[in-house]
Amino acid sequence: MGQTNNAIISVKNLWKIYRMGELDVNALCGVTFDVEQNEFLALMGPSGSGKSTLMNLIGCLDTPTKGEYWLRGNPVSDLVENELARIRNQEIGFVFQVFNLLPRATAFHNVELPLIYKGTSKKEREIKVRKALSMVEIDHRRDHRPAELSGGERQRVAVARALVNEPSILLADEPTGNLDTKTGQEIINLFHKIHSQGNTIIIVTHDPDIAEQALRIMYIRDGQIEKDVRKEART
Repeated sequence: MGQTNNAIISVKNLWKIYRMGELDVNALCGVTFDVEQNEFLALMGPSGSGKSTLMNLIGCLDTPTKGEYWLRGNPVSDLVENELARIRNQEIGFVFQVFNLLPRATAFHNVELPLIYKGTSKKEREIKVRKALSMVEIDHRRDHRPAELSGGERQRVAVARALVNEPSILLADEPTGNLDTKTGQEIINLFHKIHSQGNTIIIVTHDPDIAEQALRIMYIRDGQIEKDVRKEART
């Protein structure tokens, strides 16, 4: 079995089973779906439903127990760790609820880190970091450390870091969870801006108001897709 149509993500009969003592816990139970290029998808479900497990598999942070995962036409479900790391660095940008910024580093340096790991030249790093910071409208705070930034500004820096390698897919796990309603909405508006420029965006959220702003909502329950709803694009 291979990838179908022109999906950027193709998941087929994906299972993730954790061994807990003498018990097997099925976190995902035979999930199958496709994500097209430039979709804006929200994964929703109660705590323990499997949505974060699914996000980790899509982001190549974990491997499935069985099943297939195809990314851009390439089978990744059987890859070894160093191959998964290369895909994570080149194809996927991550945004987390807790920002994960280095406290003693400036906004510029936090965004620059993935490029340093990649071996990008200093001159090219400068160009790419400035571009990413400008995209999220935080370039004027480039020399500030996280403690000098508001929660919303820190999340903007985290989004810039996720974008600096120009990934085709942006994965966000509860990106508004630590933000007030107004700031959270600003971050979602930022995702819409990024989406309009061609990125595929997948967010995990338990907030129905946030999920409703995506163009597709997939409801996960007990490790399975309970409902998959597509909506008209925003005008």
